[in-house]
Amino acid sequence: MDLGRWKKLAEQVLLAEGVEHMEVSVSFVDEATIAELAREHLGSDGSATDVLSFPIDDPAAEPEDPAVPQLLGDVVVCPQIAERQAPTHAGSVDDELALLIVHGLLHLLGMDHEGERDTKAMQARERELLARFHGPVAGDPWQVTEPTTGHNGKCGFGDRAR
Repeated sequence: MDLGRWKKLAEQVLLAEGVEHMEVSVSFVDEATIAELAREHLGSDGSATDVLSFPIDDPAAEPEDPAVPQLLGDVVVCPQIAERQAPTHAGSVDDELALLIVHGLLHLLGMDHEGERDTKAMQARERELLARFHGPVAGDPWQVTEPTTGHNGKCGFGDRAR
């Protein structure tokens, strides 16, 4: 894993979204760990997913002390699932990981995909941010309506997991 690359992508996305002076954690974990997190925080059946987002501080809230960075939250990505779903989703593992990081960050910033309007807005923003900071993706992950593995629309953000 090129952690420096993913850190830079996260920083670029957050700055593009107007987020400054906030900390975010991006973690890469195995399937067992992400399945346990989903079960523990979302009440899932224990199935592994590709990305979870756990918001902490609201980016729109006034900080108590402007000199102290707020904690935006955590994004947890499972590279094993990204690798499996990449060929039929974003196209390459690299593209899939970039998509998952952007997707998780957008959840931390309040975007969601509960309804058709929200889904389209989130997908449009993902496309814009990926094109700007990652480059074109080999596949078209936004055309996949029901992936057989990985991200299934149940994100940590959707249930305000903590």
